[in-house]
Amino acid sequence: MLSKQKAFTLGFQHVMAMYAGAVVVPLIIGGALKLTPTQIAYLIAADLFTCGIATILQSMRTKHIGSRLPVVLGCTFTAVGPIIAIASSSNLPTAYGAIIISGIFVVLAAPFYGKLLKFFPTIVTGSVVTIIGLSLIPVAMNNVAGGQGSPDFGQVHNLLLALLTLIVILVINRWAKGFLRTVSVLVGLVVGTIAGYAMGIVHFSSVSEASWFSIAQPFYFGAPKISITAIITMIIVCIVSMVESTGVYFAVGKATDQKVKQDQIVNGLRSEGLAIMLGGIFNAFPYTAFSQNVGLISLTKVKSREVIYAAGSIMVVLGLLPKLAALTTVIPNAVLGGAMIVMFGSVAAAGISILSEVDLGKGENLLIAACSIAVGLGSATLPQMFDQLPDFLKMLMQNGIVTGSLTAIILNLFLTKRNVAVEVQAQATKKIS
Repeated sequence: MLSKQKAFTLGFQHVMAMYAGAVVVPLIIGGALKLTPTQIAYLIAADLFTCGIATILQSMRTKHIGSRLPVVLGCTFTAVGPIIAIASSSNLPTAYGAIIISGIFVVLAAPFYGKLLKFFPTIVTGSVVTIIGLSLIPVAMNNVAGGQGSPDFGQVHNLLLALLTLIVILVINRWAKGFLRTVSVLVGLVVGTIAGYAMGIVHFSSVSEASWFSIAQPFYFGAPKISITAIITMIIVCIVSMVESTGVYFAVGKATDQKVKQDQIVNGLRSEGLAIMLGGIFNAFPYTAFSQNVGLISLTKVKSREVIYAAGSIMVVLGLLPKLAALTTVIPNAVLGGAMIVMFGSVAAAGISILSEVDLGKGENLLIAACSIAVGLGSATLPQMFDQLPDFLKMLMQNGIVTGSLTAIILNLFLTKRNVAVEVQAQATKKIS
């Protein structure tokens, strides 16, 4: 049983791990739609508030809601393009109407989706988890260099900050013991940020400009509107997120040494559906299980859901207190990148560990792993190869987790069934002879 102080500190570490991913979505969408600074600030506050509630819902232990896994929820990047497209061609209330309906779809579709989990044997699960980790590595390296599109991209001070953060995390994990070791990522972020401040690249202007208190308001941008095209688009986004979340659940199961059951995934997806509905009501975003935090669990070995409850509560408070939320944005991208190397690499290592339980000496298993990882990683690193496809197909094919998962599932069905048929035929021939 963790003390409240330790649970809070470990929960705050989880918030730091996912914070950049959480706030960048409202920043991108707000900038693309030319929203005012006040409106963008509201989007960030509403997003954090709803992230917190969604995370708490996910960790609950009820009959129909909550996976009972230490999973953190955040807004899915898959929804960025569709929301911008819907809002640009119509308006934001239309996008939020579609988000609410898509959340209802996820809640209703979760039990049916759960029956498809028989198509996720160990070889498929290991391949998917490996793809999740590997597809995140480019994100980490972009941050190491200072963030994609930043004016100081690749400059020496960014590389040094990332290296310092990584070294601090590794040193603590090598020589520290007990609680200090479990918060190594948080210590690395703090040390890296202090070093960034000494270099003159950390500024607190955003903190001074932020308001002290803000309440998420239902339908801030107006009453939701219905568009069939927008609804279908957001449902496709949510199907992609369901596949992503399944991989994350399996990865968390590996990190926490437990076998993830069908009812946990179904209940977890129901929680995500409710979170997506809340996102539409409070004018936030669709939510999915965040893979960033899986690596943190693997690294710290802390499996308690109390920590995730604490993380969810911290996000709710940050959503109500924008000035505190702004304080966390001063962490340089390079510092985040240094921490991401460890966390994302841990996810990939967890996938490799799952694959080690499979006999890769069998040709079919080797082909399933090799092809699915190659296709998934290729889609993630070179998404522009699908630019000429129709929008709904492009949305699916540009997601490496989806393409890799589908490849693994299809190859597993094809190769496994073929081998079963060959074995049956061989046995029949032996009996006849």
